[in-house]
Amino acid sequence: MAVHVKPVRGFGELRAFVALPFRLHAGTPWIPPLKLERYVFLNRRLNAYFKHGEAEYFLAGRDGRVVGRVTAQVDRAFNDFHGSRWGMFGFLEFEDDREVLQALLDTAASWLRERGCERMVGPMDFQLNDESGVLFDGYEREPLIRQPWHPPYYVRRCEEAGLTKAMDLLSWQLHVDNREILDPVLPRLAERARTRYGITIRPMSRRHLRREMDEFAMVYNAAWSQNWGFVPYSEEDLDAYALDMQLVYDRDWFMVAEAEGKTVAMAITIPDVHQIYKKMRGRLLPLGWWYYLNRRRLIDRVRVGFLGVLPEYQHTGAAAALYMAHFDAAARSRIRDGEASWILETNTSMNRGAEAMGGRVVKRWRVFERVLDGSTAPADRSAPRG
Repeated sequence: MAVHVKPVRGFGELRAFVALPFRLHAGTPWIPPLKLERYVFLNRRLNAYFKHGEAEYFLAGRDGRVVGRVTAQVDRAFNDFHGSRWGMFGFLEFEDDREVLQALLDTAASWLRERGCERMVGPMDFQLNDESGVLFDGYEREPLIRQPWHPPYYVRRCEEAGLTKAMDLLSWQLHVDNREILDPVLPRLAERARTRYGITIRPMSRRHLRREMDEFAMVYNAAWSQNWGFVPYSEEDLDAYALDMQLVYDRDWFMVAEAEGKTVAMAITIPDVHQIYKKMRGRLLPLGWWYYLNRRRLIDRVRVGFLGVLPEYQHTGAAAALYMAHFDAAARSRIRDGEASWILETNTSMNRGAEAMGGRVVKRWRVFERVLDGSTAPADRSAPRG
């Protein structure tokens, strides 16, 4: 039977869109998200992404059965910042069938081409800071919060479909309870940051978390602006991000580095609520709420989601001070393990920092691309910036 791809229309088809990975990945290390959270995230009125972007959701069907899904999206903030005409695809899920994936990608490419896009990059759900890439190393490990998981055939089928590599994303495992594996230069740099440059570490304020997000955006926009795939945060993005962070806030792991009262660096490390989602099995009821309320007693790993330093303070050892603060936080909690992810393969400073913390790469994801204008030229690595 032929594969038919159509836009999602109505709640029934949205339910099928959300439900597909639950069927495809049953019995694997994949951890199901909360279905309610997915409905909210995909709601164009509730997701701040749609203040600066547009998207279409597609389902692939064959013989009356859903066999794949994908989104196509255009982020105006991304293209305005980089002076590019890129489109993205995301939420990619499909049965192990070449025709299914080809139909999904062709449909997404056609939608993006109609909107003037010259290149299709993904998967991204909806942006690079959300779940991104196709897993190609570390299949046996459970994904942490906002990490995608895919079976091995995904990357093989993407390559067969003619997608080419745009960027690899890395996850470093960190044993934050073991100082013996540290590079010995790290504590010396942290001490120099304190004594020579007066850098101190404080926890973010939960009461004033929205205000802290403005400081986060200041550091993020300065430290990350030259990175591949960067998009500056808008006020609406920060409003939504602050609400998300309230749900996972932990005083021990939300850190600000200051010099003379000025924010110079930040780290946001998130307790891995995927450990709770695993018990909830995608449902809030009947016991999901109980697991969530008792998460501090159940979670023993974290994900280092962001650690950045203002460029003018990168020589001070502020990053090392934040790294050491993670070991201090672990000593005060039941957290013993974690991952720093995702980190661009080209982000030399962050990869060196993770290595200095005694980390090792345990997962890799690949972001793919396809030229849409008929050209066979390689990707322009200056847009977005590398």
